[in-house]
Amino acid sequence: MKKGHLLVFLAASMWGTLGIFAKLLYQFNLDTFTVVFYRVLIAFFLLLVYNFSKGLKIKKERLPFYAFYGFFSIFLFYVLYFYTVKISSVSLAVLLLYTAPIHSTILGYFIFKERITLIKSTALIMAVVGVLFVVNPNNEEVSALAVALGLLSGFTYALYGILGKIAVRNERPEEALLYTIGFGALFLLPFSDFGVPLNAVSYLFALAFFPTFLAYILYNTALKEVEVSKASIIATIEPVVALVLAYLIFNETLTLKQLFGAALIIGGSMLVHLDEIIEKRG
Repeated sequence: MKKGHLLVFLAASMWGTLGIFAKLLYQFNLDTFTVVFYRVLIAFFLLLVYNFSKGLKIKKERLPFYAFYGFFSIFLFYVLYFYTVKISSVSLAVLLLYTAPIHSTILGYFIFKERITLIKSTALIMAVVGVLFVVNPNNEEVSALAVALGLLSGFTYALYGILGKIAVRNERPEEALLYTIGFGALFLLPFSDFGVPLNAVSYLFALAFFPTFLAYILYNTALKEVEVSKASIIATIEPVVALVLAYLIFNETLTLKQLFGAALIIGGSMLVHLDEIIEKRG
């Protein structure tokens, strides 16, 4: 395995722990806003040190864009995802999050004029059918609010990539992440409770360091030698890691219908990226 591929695999595996950390922190009776706030605040200071070591120069004219980026792709994305975990399960939250390729394909068509090919259309159908299996396993009643928020988290996740594609035209990925997370922390500030139990601090730092700061640094480093399309395919290991960890740590059960839905969602995501590879070769 190439070094770059290994770095992507490690980064995606760390992202797969997000729901696990959320569940662990909720045991301390922390609310969603507080968990997310400390995640981005600690990661922001880590990124600040990292970027200053690389010679950071503040670009004031770009700050309005990053305020918009931080609101939708940090504030809304993190809150929606973590709250979905709180009112449902890690499994459901992460699988609904991976409806993002549907939104990415549609947004890409309107914003970047990206073609919707037969492969992309097939991927969208797979993802939609997969969601139907995931949200109604064995005809059990699933919270409509959890489904709605989970789907919205998928939309904001897709928006993160769309805005990120615009951001890295002008800034280094680490620099763009610093600005975005910084504004995200500002938007979270009024809603957060600063008092946290001492026993929760280590979990908060681990959440900020591993699946936030370190994961993005590893991923950005990998992109120096790995094509974005290939990196994206490897990164689809994230929901698989989340599902396995949820099963091992919290004994969350997965029905055959959920597993089939998961396979469709992940398979649809991989098809979208396969289409990108075919277009580049063609």
